[in-house]
Amino acid sequence: MVGVGIGHPVDPNDTAEFKALAASAGTVGVGLVLASRARPDPKYFVGSGKAEEIRACAETHDAEIVLVDQTLSPSQERNLEKLTGRRVLDRNGLILDIFAQRARSFEGKLQVELAQLSHLATRLVRGWTHLERQKGGIGLRGPGETQLETDRRLIAKRIRTLQARLVKLGRQRDTGRHVRREIPVPTVALVGYTNAGKSTLFNALTGSTTYVADQLFATLDPTVRRVKLAGVGEVVLADTVGFVRALPHELIAAFRSTLQEARDADLLLHVIDAGDPHRDERIEQVREVLRDIGAGEVPELPVFNKIDLVAEKPRVLYGASGLPAQAWASAATGAGLDDLRDAIARAVRPNQVRRTLHVELLAAAVRSDLFQRNAVRAERQCDDGSWDLEVELDLTEISKLLGIRGVNLVDNAPASRAQRVA
Repeated sequence: MVGVGIGHPVDPNDTAEFKALAASAGTVGVGLVLASRARPDPKYFVGSGKAEEIRACAETHDAEIVLVDQTLSPSQERNLEKLTGRRVLDRNGLILDIFAQRARSFEGKLQVELAQLSHLATRLVRGWTHLERQKGGIGLRGPGETQLETDRRLIAKRIRTLQARLVKLGRQRDTGRHVRREIPVPTVALVGYTNAGKSTLFNALTGSTTYVADQLFATLDPTVRRVKLAGVGEVVLADTVGFVRALPHELIAAFRSTLQEARDADLLLHVIDAGDPHRDERIEQVREVLRDIGAGEVPELPVFNKIDLVAEKPRVLYGASGLPAQAWASAATGAGLDDLRDAIARAVRPNQVRRTLHVELLAAAVRSDLFQRNAVRAERQCDDGSWDLEVELDLTEISKLLGIRGVNLVDNAPASRAQRVA
């Protein structure tokens, strides 16, 4: 493994993350070479002396592959392979390989293949030994088509095919979103740096069994579940792919339809590892990706997860507007999850108010619906069999209910039978 700092020494935390990426890809590290440069070397990215050190280290440890924690140009990758006699993979290629291993759904596999081909298309420069072979024959006199041109054409054709399939799948996903929007069910998307505990939190909130592992990019395919929250009713929770420093642009482009779950959400739950010493940098890196996919303006609730590992207390902090600004919880132990659910409900419905409604017998279906939505906080039955319900709902929902015959605010409710008799 080769770590390179450009304009600064190598950050030990970046090195630790790179080791985790390498382990997630299934490799076993046998050596580490660190280098610092003011600017990348055009030939090897690192200097010629450091390149020789990499070659010697690979030979000493009998390494099979050289991983570089930077984005290499095709020529730099090729020159290092020629010098070391081993396959060289840069950061983008390593992340693409992890994604290829983890993709499970049909759409996820198409997205990964598209990203890999987009990455490979830039590497088809003298990568073959038979580039001088030409297709010729009667009616095809002249230079013909080299193998390189054939490969480029076939890759371009496959990319267009994949893009067309993903567009079709994207339309199907948009149809599902459109149906959810018609039902007016709020959507909450979990986003965050990879391995921050998004899937664990998703399972804790929904009772689902999404795959969870202590590794980078454990899950790729988006998972959507419905969950009931007090005062709001049903909310759609969407678990999305984790982000990472310098996420390859090919992946962002390929997974744009999947990440659209975040862009179209009513609220983003930004899951943060509370014990990460570089959590502020991770927060900014996630927000940078969100801006890239057009989700920078979606309301966000930071959730500091894994508080059980840093001895923090579960709590929710509210801003000057009265809306939740931060939540501290542990998905693993369940500490603070009830407060987090209340915070999500407040954030999803910022105009939520508590009112007391008088519901007459002819509107009994309204009472049943309010209980199903977990909107009732208290109930008192009147002498004539009607009900006074203390509910917590959005102002617009209150207005809709008041338009139903037999539903009134308590201040405007008709006198009870006992009061009328008196």
